[in-house]
Amino acid sequence: MADRGQPLAAAVGAALAAEVTDLAPVPGGCIGDARRVTLADGRVVFAKSAAGLPPALLAVEAEGLRWLAAADAARIPAVLAQTADVLVLEWIEPGRPTARTDETLGRDLARLHAAGADAFGWHRDGFIGRLPQRNTPPEPSDWPGFWITRRIEPLVRMARDRGSVDERVPALVERLAARLPELAGPAEPPARVHGDLWSGNVHVDADGQPWLVDPAAYGGHREVDLAMLHLFGSPGPAFAAAYEEVHPLADGWRDRLRLWQLEPLLTHAVMFGGSYGASVRAVLDRYA
Repeated sequence: MADRGQPLAAAVGAALAAEVTDLAPVPGGCIGDARRVTLADGRVVFAKSAAGLPPALLAVEAEGLRWLAAADAARIPAVLAQTADVLVLEWIEPGRPTARTDETLGRDLARLHAAGADAFGWHRDGFIGRLPQRNTPPEPSDWPGFWITRRIEPLVRMARDRGSVDERVPALVERLAARLPELAGPAEPPARVHGDLWSGNVHVDADGQPWLVDPAAYGGHREVDLAMLHLFGSPGPAFAAAYEEVHPLADGWRDRLRLWQLEPLLTHAVMFGGSYGASVRAVLDRYA
């Protein structure tokens, strides 16, 4: 194995008390070093290095995976080990979508959301990519207050500091906050959300079954997962039909997708700049 993989191999070996015989890069991740790891006993696992990541990130990811898996709803990779140096998960052999993949994803995600959460937020703060996310529930614990104060306002501050959005954005966010109770649709209880559900975080296995990976889990509005899933491409019609059979959505949910996409667009404006700032402004001009 390459010398630069030695620290990750050593971390996996220590975490599992096993000898590592091979490492292979895993494509597709936006942050960190991820590898397919073969052990001397024949097992194959997935490993993500902590090198270059915020210290608590892998611990939060591991806890989020376990929390999502506890709903017994969607397919979530099992956490095999997590240390200060590495996160080790079961290996899910990749495959291609089938005619049933979107339908299965719709049903699984609906069941996951229906499992619920104690509040809008979570018991610990987390991350989206490398960016920190505050998850402390607001008082009172309602969705509009959580989304504005824990998600949108911090991202706007970071985006302004990086020069990624124009000077009118903070004022537009204030106007959006005042209108949000009427824009957010009917009140719903907190859902158990993945939190970063773009298409790249839906891993399809060798049987065409969808698995949810790389979460930024918390208790939130279920439409945010749908919004993220529709931001960079869209699942087929079978997805929404299957979701609605299990956990019907409120009227107007499609019209609200662009509103909830403000959060990932701001996240991308902070992380990557470029045209994402203009996309942020377009959403605010539409809703604020």
